[in-house]
Amino acid sequence: MKDLHIKIKEHAEKEGFSGTVIVKKQEELLVETAFGHADRSEGRSNSVDTRFGIASGCKLFTAVAICQLVEEERVSFHTPIKECLGSGFPHFDDKVTIHHLLTHTSGISDYFDEDVMDDFEELWKQTPMYLMRKGEDFLPLFQNGHMKFPPGERFDYNNAGYIILGLVIEKLSGKTVQEYIKEHIFGPANMHTSGYFRLDRLPANTAYGYIDEPEDSWRTNVFSIPIQGGADGGAYVTGPDMISFWESLLTNKLLSERGTKLISKSHAKVKEGVDYGYGMWLNQPDKHHVMGYDPGVSFHSAYYPEKDIKAVVLSNKSSGAFGVLKVIETYFNS
Repeated sequence: MKDLHIKIKEHAEKEGFSGTVIVKKQEELLVETAFGHADRSEGRSNSVDTRFGIASGCKLFTAVAICQLVEEERVSFHTPIKECLGSGFPHFDDKVTIHHLLTHTSGISDYFDEDVMDDFEELWKQTPMYLMRKGEDFLPLFQNGHMKFPPGERFDYNNAGYIILGLVIEKLSGKTVQEYIKEHIFGPANMHTSGYFRLDRLPANTAYGYIDEPEDSWRTNVFSIPIQGGADGGAYVTGPDMISFWESLLTNKLLSERGTKLISKSHAKVKEGVDYGYGMWLNQPDKHHVMGYDPGVSFHSAYYPEKDIKAVVLSNKSSGAFGVLKVIETYFNS
C-alpha cells in the first residue's frame, strides 16, 4: 500500500491538510499517518493518536444509543416525541416520532436554519456559545418554532431533532447523553481516549480547531462552536478509536445483528444515489459513512462493505477531510 500512502501524502502537502488518516482493509492496517499541527502556537504536531472534534459525525453515536434503548424495549421507533417529553413543543405535530428525528424527516424547526443563516458562527453572536452546555440550553432556539412540513414527507437535515433524541436518552437512562454514550458505546467499543470534552478543558493530545483567515492569519474555533458537544455533534475521537467503533458496530458488540442491520438500512431518500439510515449516510450500493463540519473541524469516516475497508479522516481545519477521502476512494476504484 506504499502507493496509497504516497498519494495521500502528496495530496496532503499540496492542499495543506492538517489531521490524521487511517485506512484498514479487513485486519490489515494499510495507512496510519498524520499531518500538520495540533497546536500551531507551540508547534505541536498532529499524531495518529491525537484527538479531533468530529462535529455532526457523532450523530451516529446518538442513533446507536437510541437503538440500544429500543432493543431494551424502553421506547420504540414509533413513539411520539410528545409522549416522551411532554408538551414543551407547542407547535410540533403530534405525529412526530423517534424514527422521524433519527432520519431527518420530522419537519420540525431547527436551531440552525441554513435557509436563514449560512454561517454557523453567526448563531453564537446572538446566543453565547459558552452557555450551550447541555441539550436543554438549545431548546429556546427552536422549541416554539412551527413545522416546516408534515412528518415523514421528505428528508431535511435537522440538528434540533438530535438534540431532542439526546433529551430522550437522558430521560430514559437517568444519565446525561455524554455519560450514557461513554458507558454504553465508548466503553464497549474500546474508545478509551474519546469523549465529549469542554473547549475550555481539553485534555492533553487534543487538536485545537483552526479557522484560516486572509493574509496567512488564523484563529482557533473556541468562540465559534458550543462549549461542549452533545447529541447532535461535538465529540472528540482519535483515528484508532473510530476504527474500533466501526469494528464493534459491525460485529454486533453495540447492537444485536438485527439492530446493526436496521441502522444501516435506507430509511430516507436524500437525493439520487444517496440515502440516510439512522445517523448514517448511505451512498448506494457500497458506502456507509458519517461526516461532520464545523468552523475548525472537518471529518469523514466510511465503511465499504464489498471491499471490507474502513477509512477515517480527521482534520482540525474547516475543510480538507473530503478531499483526502476522495484520494482513498479513487485509489481503490481504479
